[in-house]
Amino acid sequence: MNEHYQPHDIEAAAQRFWEDNKTFEVSQDDSKEKFYCLSMFPYPSGRLHMGHVRNYTIGDVITRYQRMLGKNVLQPMGWDAFGLPAENAAIKNNVPPAKWTYENIDYMRNQLKRLGFGYDWQREIATCHPEYYRWEQWFFTKLMDKGLVYKKNAVVNWDPVDQTVLANEQVIDGKGWRSGAPVERKEIPQWFLKITDYADELLADLDKMEGWPEQVKTMQRNWIGRSEGVDLQFAVEGEEPLSVFTTRPDTLYGVTYVAVASQHPLALKAAERNPELAAYIERCRHLKVAEADMAKLEKEGFDTGFVAIHPLTGKKIPVWTANFVLMDYGSGAVMSVPAHDQRDWEFARKYNLPIIQVIKPDNDKIEVNLDKEALTEKGVLINSAEFDDLTSEIAFKAIAATLEEQGAGKVTINYRLRDWGVSRQRYWGAPIPVINCACCGAVPVPEEQLPVVLPEDIEFDGVGSPIKKMPSFYETTCPKCGGAAERETDTFDTFMESSWYYARFASRNCNNAMLDGEANYWSPVNQYIGGIEHAILHLLYSRFFHKLMRDMGLVSSDEPFENLLTQGMVLADTYYREDEKGGQHWYSPLDVTVKRDDKGNIVSATLNSDGEPVLSAGMSKMSKSKNNGIDPQTMIDRFGADTVRLFMMFAAPPELSLEWSDSGVEGANRFLKRMWKLVNDHAVKGQAGALDVANLTEEQRDLRRKAHETVQKVTDDIDRRHTFNTAIAAVMELCNAISKFSDSSAQGLAVEHEALSMAVQLLSPITPHISHQLWLDLGHREAVCDSAWPKVDSAALVRTTVDMVVQVNGKTRGKITIAADTERSVIQQLALAEDNVQRHVADQTVRKVIVVPGKLVNIVVGG
Repeated sequence: MNEHYQPHDIEAAAQRFWEDNKTFEVSQDDSKEKFYCLSMFPYPSGRLHMGHVRNYTIGDVITRYQRMLGKNVLQPMGWDAFGLPAENAAIKNNVPPAKWTYENIDYMRNQLKRLGFGYDWQREIATCHPEYYRWEQWFFTKLMDKGLVYKKNAVVNWDPVDQTVLANEQVIDGKGWRSGAPVERKEIPQWFLKITDYADELLADLDKMEGWPEQVKTMQRNWIGRSEGVDLQFAVEGEEPLSVFTTRPDTLYGVTYVAVASQHPLALKAAERNPELAAYIERCRHLKVAEADMAKLEKEGFDTGFVAIHPLTGKKIPVWTANFVLMDYGSGAVMSVPAHDQRDWEFARKYNLPIIQVIKPDNDKIEVNLDKEALTEKGVLINSAEFDDLTSEIAFKAIAATLEEQGAGKVTINYRLRDWGVSRQRYWGAPIPVINCACCGAVPVPEEQLPVVLPEDIEFDGVGSPIKKMPSFYETTCPKCGGAAERETDTFDTFMESSWYYARFASRNCNNAMLDGEANYWSPVNQYIGGIEHAILHLLYSRFFHKLMRDMGLVSSDEPFENLLTQGMVLADTYYREDEKGGQHWYSPLDVTVKRDDKGNIVSATLNSDGEPVLSAGMSKMSKSKNNGIDPQTMIDRFGADTVRLFMMFAAPPELSLEWSDSGVEGANRFLKRMWKLVNDHAVKGQAGALDVANLTEEQRDLRRKAHETVQKVTDDIDRRHTFNTAIAAVMELCNAISKFSDSSAQGLAVEHEALSMAVQLLSPITPHISHQLWLDLGHREAVCDSAWPKVDSAALVRTTVDMVVQVNGKTRGKITIAADTERSVIQQLALAEDNVQRHVADQTVRKVIVVPGKLVNIVVGG
């Protein structure tokens, strides 16, 4: 055994062993319990960041642990390879998106291998490969046949310079993030999947998902947004009736205006005769419509001149267009009750519209001041004709029944969830498998013509999609009539690829179908790991896709992911200087020398290049914008992969944010060196004999008990609690106990050998390389990753003696060591006889002696 810990040699050797022996390649095996562990696959952006490292280390720890339990464990890896960043890189570096993507995949694959993750690489997929998206295209055509796909005009953010649709997040101050051009709200044809057909099931099944964080389930419930309300009609003089959905029919008598979206037909018709309204509508076309932006938006509107008729009172009510109403939601019209809705109240106050209170609190102590704010709570009806004095709950049913009798409304269930728009006007994505024919309409591409391959050798200028300018791609013939037709040039939303990749991983050698029986064997994923930022869209779309595949007979389970772990962010210190214009220039923590006080607070920070001070902005998520990302490769080159993995798992529980610390990384490295030395020192002492548990000394029993207590704790920490930091701390305590053990007898060495072997096994999921070598150095023949997880010997946990703290009036004054079965009366006598205790009870009356078995004795004295 080498005397010194040399991580790079050790790690290279371990990785060669795993690769040569195909250690992590698996296939269906009905004789074993299966376990499918999956971390959300990365976008191949060029280099791994620390968020990746944390996510994938968590998954690898769970995978290796489950494997040592004897299960058939699958952990695959692939690449979420389509998307906008590749197009941006193509523009910036003058390289086709495909070339940029494949080069990044090769680099990042090597980085993952350097970290020692136990992936089944034979299952690797990249979503940009035609053999992958071919089946996505096939599936889409089957959904078209089932009526679960449709095309309609939808309002989007349109960049007129780049000729593309932008996500809300890509609209900055009303302009395209790249071109800087004013963004327009434009109606264009879009393809949709009918996720709303599955809204009830998606909502109901959340109650069955006990392995998901409650926070994520709540976010999905809110996104689906099931609400019971009333669909009612407001007649409009000379026009079609306005359809409105409300969850508060109890406030119907408080309606003082109706608000419609700027793109609503009534608003557009009114604008034809009103230039000022037309100008307002044009301004609305450039508004950001992300929910966070809408909440902060100053309320603005315009009177359309149209008049609606209240369905119960017959009163005339003005119809306004308002910027807080969107065509994308519901009918694009809302009934406005300013006394009982804060948004409506703000709008009414601005435009001097009436505010009529129709609800009073059922608690007289609640103050109502409609000059300050709306009363949004439910209560008892007033100013509501025959419905006065009814509670909101009773009035809901009564008013709904009246509306239904008059043919003016009906009770209905509504959802906040909208159908999933799956078409993008970008290039780097899977082509939508549709042929547009002037005679036959939209025709799905026949199965024998799939995949529709995206041309990869293209010139990319960033203005529109190149395939829209390629007749060789879009000119074709109609599969139905044989006439001239054009291929759809929109590509799929990249959420499509990530919504079913977990199932394709499980179909290892399936070339003639989307999925095979092996996918059904592995489904559902037993443990899924990824960031909380994917709690809604990715996870909701994956759940929806899984149910579609189930209904198509491809899988039999109802949900894709049995258990979900959402890891926290990786934070690092941030440093900057301000220039004369107030601009901030950020510097990498690696380029800054920091001095701290005894409490760890920063006293000073200077830039290494010039020795001048920089300002600290505290901890922040690692990001390019603040230049505080730490390159994992640098850390691996310096300390080795095991040190990085150990620090990542030790610094914080997985669901909390992790604060990067250079001293923490160095501490992790010191512990691994110490572990190496412990095994090396043990090997020097000679061969351990056979363990004879019946004839151990007290010291030997103590170490053996400590080892088995550690196994018990670490097993629970990894398996049930996923608190890897406390598991590592427990192994560190065990190593402390081993280092203090000084018995070199044959039995002493045997006990030490067992304890060291257990420590190595317990750490092996976290630090697999050093554990691989130390296990062999301890004389074991099989690889540690192939060994069985250590079992607790319950007999070893039995204590023959216990240490008990002795307190006097609640303050610790001594300690006694007694036999575990010592009677209470004897414990009291021994506690009172302890020397230091005697000094604190002298000349005082012992009023009570409290014995907490196995823990402490508290002697209560008084003058």
